Amino acid sequence: NEINEVPFFDIQLPYELALKIFQYLGKAELGRCAQVSTVDASLQALLLRWFVCRVFCKSVPANTGSLKSCVFEKSDASNGVSRLSVQNRIGAVSQLQYELGRILCDVHSCDGVVIAGYTSGEVRLWDTRTWDYTAPILEPVHGPGDAGPPPHVSFVRINSSLAAAAYEDGTVSVWSLMVGREPIHRYQHNQRIQALALGSEGAAVATASGFEVKVESPNDREFWQTTETFEIQKLVNFLNLVPDVTGSPVAVAAAEDVVYLLKSEDPGKVLHSVYGQPITCLDVSAKEAAFGVKSFGWLLNEPNQVLLYNLETSQCLKKLGNSLGDFTCVNLQDSPPNMLVTGNKDRRVRVYDLRQSESLCSLYAHHLGVSAVQMDDWKIVSGGEEGLVCVWDQRMGTKLWEMHARHPVRYLWFNSHSLITANIPDEKTPRGASIMDDDLTAHRKHRGIIYAYEFSAEQLAVESILPICRSSYDEVTGYNYNIGLAVPYDNI
Repeated sequence: NEINEVPFFDIQLPYELALKIFQYLGKAELGRCAQVSTVDASLQALLLRWFVCRVFCKSVPANTGSLKSCVFEKSDASNGVSRLSVQNRIGAVSQLQYELGRILCDVHSCDGVVIAGYTSGEVRLWDTRTWDYTAPILEPVHGPGDAGPPPHVSFVRINSSLAAAAYEDGTVSVWSLMVGREPIHRYQHNQRIQALALGSEGAAVATASGFEVKVESPNDREFWQTTETFEIQKLVNFLNLVPDVTGSPVAVAAAEDVVYLLKSEDPGKVLHSVYGQPITCLDVSAKEAAFGVKSFGWLLNEPNQVLLYNLETSQCLKKLGNSLGDFTCVNLQDSPPNMLVTGNKDRRVRVYDLRQSESLCSLYAHHLGVSAVQMDDWKIVSGGEEGLVCVWDQRMGTKLWEMHARHPVRYLWFNSHSLITANIPDEKTPRGASIMDDDLTAHRKHRGIIYAYEFSAEQLAVESILPICRSSYDEVTGYNYNIGLAVPYDNI
């Protein structure tokens, strides 16, 4: 379960020897090395950071200038993480696997806490910020008429204080992460739930079932109640709650070819509507909404685009993209200011500056369509329908590394030192998955998997690092045998 480093050169030059060579070079020589065409592209970014570390890191010994002491020593890691560890793929990977033989249905996370729902009807939690975590089961509320096997979990969502799950029978359960495993609220829809949304902060849950969108939240006495009920004309495909809203919750719903802005004072406001152009993806920030629009066809000569709307004025701010493929995912809320990243069926990841219409870069690596994407100020992580996860350096437009699993990547999330991906199978009831066809216990290869990658060079809680990954830094050089992955050159 370890991740190997990206080779320094096209040939397998040892890591220690390469660092020994570069410590004698000045900035002019490092610049010339970066222009050598046969050197791997990842080396150029390493050389830049190498020179910056030599200039700005005060604790580097003048006689050695070790890259290890510059980047990974505790005195220099102000925020406890290192970008170089992500770029060179130095880290540990864990599988958050549920062993009862049921199939993964949906995954969500918040600040390293992962929630997963399964076909067995169970909902599990993991805290990936510590190594000795357990996976508690969130208990459902059983009604008097519940009999037979529990329904499958359709959707799960989590924020800093709440967890919510929607089931195939239309039931919605809400748990408090501070209280315990029993739900604090439960309500029922008459039909199957098409979408579930949970506010990034606060306590508000929105669900869409049939032609109805229901918003639930606690009142002043902490009793949960139905805050709003919206009746719309079409079936909802995507649903989001607008973050950082004071007062009544505000939702954005995409129903076929119409986008609704659902407010208590204006319940049926249409934000966008073009007949015959369905919405293919949706994301919402505090003031804007971005969604992909599928073109009607070649007769109208309109390509597939991403539209950006202002939620306060309900005006279209930008029309981005000119693609033949459908936009399958868009991330606006987690992107840097004035930036947006999209994934497309044409297997490309595109980054847009909202102050202009043309894409800043277009990345191609997936064999099928892009299913999930996120970016920060320097890297992009994308997941594809074929199960491939790619990490990109946005500034250089190059792929740093990739990992592959069996099922499509339906969810990914990362911060400066962690990455969580979920490969969720499309088929929830595979036949012939075991020795006996009548036994519906799915084989491991059909279940789906959650991966948690940790790239911390230093963690605040020492007990959260495995003992083998705790280094005394007595030796400057050494080989870690792909075991000491949290910090380099650990003593074994």
